[in-house]
Amino acid sequence: MRACIDIGGTKIAVALAPGGTDLAELVGRRSEPTVKEGPPDALARQALRMVDAACAEAGISRAQLQSTGVACCGPFALQDGFVEVSTPNICGGLPGADRSLLPNDWTRIPLQAPLAEALGTVHVQNDAVAALVAERRWGALQGLDHCAYVTWSTGVGVGLCVDGRVLRGKNGNAGHAGHSFSSDGPPDATCGCGNVGDVESLVAGNAIPRRWGRDASDLVGAARAGEAAAVDAVAQMCRVLGRMLYNLVATLDLQRISVGGSVFLHHQEFLLPRLQAEVSGHLPSLTSGVQVVPAGLGHRVGDCAALAVAS
Repeated sequence: MRACIDIGGTKIAVALAPGGTDLAELVGRRSEPTVKEGPPDALARQALRMVDAACAEAGISRAQLQSTGVACCGPFALQDGFVEVSTPNICGGLPGADRSLLPNDWTRIPLQAPLAEALGTVHVQNDAVAALVAERRWGALQGLDHCAYVTWSTGVGVGLCVDGRVLRGKNGNAGHAGHSFSSDGPPDATCGCGNVGDVESLVAGNAIPRRWGRDASDLVGAARAGEAAAVDAVAQMCRVLGRMLYNLVATLDLQRISVGGSVFLHHQEFLLPRLQAEVSGHLPSLTSGVQVVPAGLGHRVGDCAALAVAS
């Protein structure tokens, strides 16, 4: 068995998968809100507790796990070669973090080292990069050498493949386009990382209520119903994220981008054509034939991302 751990800014999910490298039926799956209180190792302890519960359900012990794959929101920092997490969606001690939502003073979370001490072989990758690997193996990006996966969820993240190679970077942080600047403001667009006007501060799932006073579901629902203010807000959101997609295409000459994450997947039929229009509406020599598609793995993409890391 392999343990699969998917850690996001809103929830953590754990499941077990049989051996082998094919997409397997996950067992013992459970999810909880991501812990954001206590000492910095609280996240690792939460993950271990959930792994133990999954193992108990499957009738095995920790010692019987072959490996553990962790797909986690970033950015990462390295400490003695082990991944620590320094994400503005969990760490309340970073500049710009909203302490009312993140009641902690964490700046870095030890993750890989305590998990490896308890579980043995533990591989950690950025969740969007891991999802890219999963989408290329089992989903909407199979057979493609120039592609990207984008998550539009609590945060905004990207996994990139260029010339058949997955980009990871010096600390595993390649693809953090959500923290690329999109504008000089407005004043309500302060990201948890401290940036003002980056993509995440403008359209991420945790930014939408702050900027428009309602969550993504309410906002998109109102736009569907024709409410003028909501229609305008959703147009702004799709323009910001769509321009980020276009910038990726213009920079990397991509063939296809698959999009996942809760904000997108719950409203994909409404948001997808608007994102595609933002890409296709510019410079045909770069964008002709480029497809923006829903993640082929759908709502399973996070679990499959962790499985891809464990494989």
